Amino acid sequence: MADKQDNQNAAKAEAFFVRAAHIAGRGKFDYAIDMYIEGLRLEPDDVKNGHIPLRQLALLRQSRGGKKPSIAQRIKSVGGKTPLEQMLKAEVLLARDPDNLTYAYSMLKAAVAAGYTKTAQWLADLLFEANAGADKPSVSSYIMIKDAYSSIGKYDKAAAACYQAMKLKPDDDELADEYKRLGAEITVSKGKYDTGENFRKAVKDIDRQDMLAAKDGIVKSDAYRNTLIEAARAEVIQHPDSVSSILNLANTLADLESEDAENEAMKILEDAYVAKMDFSLKKRAGEIAITQLRRKIRKARADSADEQAIGELKKQLNEELLEHWKLCVQNYPTDLGAKYEYGLVLLENGLYDDAIPLLQQAQNDPRRKIQAMSKIGLCFYHKGWLNDAIDVFSQAIDAHEIKDDAIGKELRYNMGLCYQKLGQTEKALDVFRKIAQVDFAYRDVGNLVEELRKQGE
Repeated sequence: MADKQDNQNAAKAEAFFVRAAHIAGRGKFDYAIDMYIEGLRLEPDDVKNGHIPLRQLALLRQSRGGKKPSIAQRIKSVGGKTPLEQMLKAEVLLARDPDNLTYAYSMLKAAVAAGYTKTAQWLADLLFEANAGADKPSVSSYIMIKDAYSSIGKYDKAAAACYQAMKLKPDDDELADEYKRLGAEITVSKGKYDTGENFRKAVKDIDRQDMLAAKDGIVKSDAYRNTLIEAARAEVIQHPDSVSSILNLANTLADLESEDAENEAMKILEDAYVAKMDFSLKKRAGEIAITQLRRKIRKARADSADEQAIGELKKQLNEELLEHWKLCVQNYPTDLGAKYEYGLVLLENGLYDDAIPLLQQAQNDPRRKIQAMSKIGLCFYHKGWLNDAIDVFSQAIDAHEIKDDAIGKELRYNMGLCYQKLGQTEKALDVFRKIAQVDFAYRDVGNLVEELRKQGE
């Protein structure tokens, strides 16, 4: 009877998912969200047909200007009598505000409590990647992700999250002990692998490294990293078709910040991309290549290398950035962040006509609206469309809430340059004076004020 009921639920859920996709295609995003939720109510652990398409729909809805949940909707969606209700209520909010990952953490907690292991792993993977890419990664977030992985038996992934937390709090003994415990769990769960003996040896080496830790913390860190790499390799052996496992191995190698390890990571990603044609693999390879080139440039400058060598590295980096962001835009046509980044690179290369449409689309991302407008104004400035540039700068200044922060001063400064180039000395002087009144050391604004005053006299 249970199997029959399960089959009936799966069939009903599939009908909701198909209906949701059809409705989404007609642009009725909120109705489609409701249909996905009803399907997930029947099949709450269906990641492939339910959670992932709903996440993609949420991002598309956001790019089309979809509104975030109101205060009333947020209050209504708090809590729930069962873990399933708690998860679905949080997912409704996440679908209407996909950047607010506090909802995803609520989903993760509920999924673990309900035993939805597939959903829990998908959410943990999503949150791990988001936290790793954040400007200021959160230790508490890594710990929560670590606990979730551990609860569903993904000890290698739990170790990866624990390791990232340790990087942020290297003196935390509790995290170090937890990492060792997870290493023991991995040893038990992966003892049958071909790489098992090497991995067990690496885990045992942690105790020896602990004795050296008091003298040299770097040695301890290297031991943890090598152990983590062994775990990641074992995960790929067990799940060779898992994109997340391949990405985890590549990220673990890249964390070593050595050219050999990074090159190995890029080769693994490129080979996997050829086999699977999953662009996330090639995207990560490009990110590692960019990081590597930037580090080489910093090192060349620190070593006082000749300008020709540094120039060659800069040329390689520029070519890599152009190709990387071009591919990102082609493969993720709704990703406004990728369009913004590609627009910046095109602007820096003087390709203003190509940059402007991308930056105009990027304006639809509230997080980048003002910065995108600033760069559009610069494109017009360099094209000689000075009045158009002034219009854009003025609109951005009016829309920007903090008038005297870095972007506010940049907008006024560039607008002043436009006035100066048009020969409108009084207007240019007025703009530069106001900047000087709040930040006299900003760029060359002091000299510009002196120069324009003399011209006026």
